[in-house]
Amino acid sequence: MSLTRGIRKSNMTYTGYGRVIKGVGGLFTVRVFDGRSRLRREPYEPMPLDGKTVHARGRGVLHRKGALLVGDLVEISYDSTSFTESNGEIVPDEGGTGIAIDRVCDRRCALIRPPMANLELLFVTFAAASPAPLFDTIDKLICIAEFNRIEPVIVITKCDLAPDVASSMRAIYERAGFSVFCVGLDPETDQTAILKQYIDENLPQRVAAFSGASGVGKSTLLNRLFPSLGLETGEISRRIERGKNTTRYVELYPLSELPDCGFLADTPGFTMLDFERFDFFEKEDLPLTFREFLPHIGTCRFTKCSHTKEQGCSIVEAVKRGEIARSRHESFLTLYDILKKKTKW
Repeated sequence: MSLTRGIRKSNMTYTGYGRVIKGVGGLFTVRVFDGRSRLRREPYEPMPLDGKTVHARGRGVLHRKGALLVGDLVEISYDSTSFTESNGEIVPDEGGTGIAIDRVCDRRCALIRPPMANLELLFVTFAAASPAPLFDTIDKLICIAEFNRIEPVIVITKCDLAPDVASSMRAIYERAGFSVFCVGLDPETDQTAILKQYIDENLPQRVAAFSGASGVGKSTLLNRLFPSLGLETGEISRRIERGKNTTRYVELYPLSELPDCGFLADTPGFTMLDFERFDFFEKEDLPLTFREFLPHIGTCRFTKCSHTKEQGCSIVEAVKRGEIARSRHESFLTLYDILKKKTKW
């Protein structure tokens, strides 16, 4: 007797864990982990939908808009009405019949724009030229990532067009403590293969996103890094229906069929984040998002030092000595001024 036929006779109820990879109109797509999942219960009993991608709806308060986010780790329950057997394979119901999301596991982080949870790696992508890099935009993304405990990784594209600029920017961010990769058409300096090795070693069981302004070559780079996704240039953005000023929904793409594989999210919304409209953090938190500032915090002459221009400020002195890049401190001043003007509700 097949597993499915046996289940249908007993009408059993089952549970499982998975990750939400898409959500549209209250219907969520969940990649269900199998028995090798890091979230499985002990002792583990195989369940019919292990390793499947299913559709489900939130139960109770999770049915409310915004209660579930793409990237959430969730517990689901289902019964024998939720799948059928075809040629020995268990096939989940396409409409999510009988499958419910019962609980959201603890989130590592949650972002407002784009709306997603548990992002762990952000590849901050910008070009050495065409378009020219903007330090304040780059550093703003890094600060938001740092505040949300997301590891920023710096990717500089088109390095062959402006090798001196690429080398200078690489030195700035490596000195600040970030992993930096330069990619381009020059085979002698292109680090795409090294970047791919970094991804292979660090992305399993994690969610990553590539963020970059239009024209920096992000889609071309994604094609080179993930050819198995079979995406044409710009296809990820089209598939999430990226508009001129909005992203209708975020979708995660599993990078393999393995359990707890890594997921990739294309998130154009990161290029539109601003500090004044959304409540990310206060100006007092800003110095903590510049990791090269951390050794100097608490050593200034004044206890309430703003680290902008005070006499006896350890960070200002470190900038003068060349220990902290002047461009990074200038970005800090720009962001500090924005946060200083933010209205507190």
